Amino acid sequence: MFGDARGRIMTQFGTRSTVVPRNDLSPYRGQYNLADVYRYISEAYGGYHFNVMHGINVDAGMFMSYIGLNSYYQVENWEYQASFTSDNTPWFFNGIRFQIFPTEHLKIEPWIINGWQSYGMFNQLPGVGGNITWIPNSNIKLLTNDYYGTDAAGYLGRHRFHSDNSFLWRYYNAPKSTGVTKAALSLTGDIGFEKGDGVNGFNNSDPVNNPAQYFVSLMAYNRIWFAKNKWAWCIGGGWMKNPGRYLVLAPTGDASPFPNQYNPTQAAGTHPFTENPGDQFSGWDASTNISWMPNQSMEFRIEYVHREADHPYYAGHGGVTSPSGYTFTTLPTGWTPDLQKTEDRILLAVLFRL
Repeated sequence: MFGDARGRIMTQFGTRSTVVPRNDLSPYRGQYNLADVYRYISEAYGGYHFNVMHGINVDAGMFMSYIGLNSYYQVENWEYQASFTSDNTPWFFNGIRFQIFPTEHLKIEPWIINGWQSYGMFNQLPGVGGNITWIPNSNIKLLTNDYYGTDAAGYLGRHRFHSDNSFLWRYYNAPKSTGVTKAALSLTGDIGFEKGDGVNGFNNSDPVNNPAQYFVSLMAYNRIWFAKNKWAWCIGGGWMKNPGRYLVLAPTGDASPFPNQYNPTQAAGTHPFTENPGDQFSGWDASTNISWMPNQSMEFRIEYVHREADHPYYAGHGGVTSPSGYTFTTLPTGWTPDLQKTEDRILLAVLFRL
């Protein structure tokens, strides 16, 4: 900040600079390759602070999304592998936000944005939404994020609504204890739908011509800190149902990362992951981890994750790119990616924060 002017530029490298642009197909509209322009930027905005009430901020640019609860910065999250609720909801917004603080406990934040995690707009109408966060005391935090927009390329009459709601509660706090020092619970519930131009929200009375297309998900986590906050244990998981698959991330495979140049909403190649009206998808996950935090900047974590889906979705041992694993390998007749309905992982992570 400089006086009342404010701004931030944050970069991203490694896998984030590939995964995040991969999940946004709006750059395929128009001549400019926005995916490459924004590839190494995670947050970039400029704004102004008005010293009224308890503060008003107006920012324009790219900023982090709050939908799905999980932070964009992995070190701030209780789990390493995000649950379905956070994994399939936005990580960033591109547009304008207004942060209004009527009291020291309440924030009201309207948005005017390009769309649902999109560098550009899929149609002519921008997305609108907002966040309301209420923190009545140091132990409780309540928030809701709500969004409305047209995010299906070429479908001007298809509208999306999404509501994301979280409750965080620190139910135990004994900072001077040599045993358990604090414990907290996180609950999140999302609900949303798309309606119009061939899909019908929660109404499935005509599953052939006008099927239901909606999103419902839940996740819950509990974390306990002990040994003077040097160690922590977390356990939790979530569930998601998304008929139409309009928010499901495409799994890895020989086709899914490459959109069809004539219709960027559909993957090209030999084995695309379909996202047609009526296509079903549901899944659940559970995880637990132990973290060691020798200081405020470092965290070492070991985590076990189990995930399941009702359709083959996770990469199996037989390979999903080709039999050899290389993209240039000629695919033999009859070969299909080895996608499985279940996945078990043990993750080892070193997290660092400046």
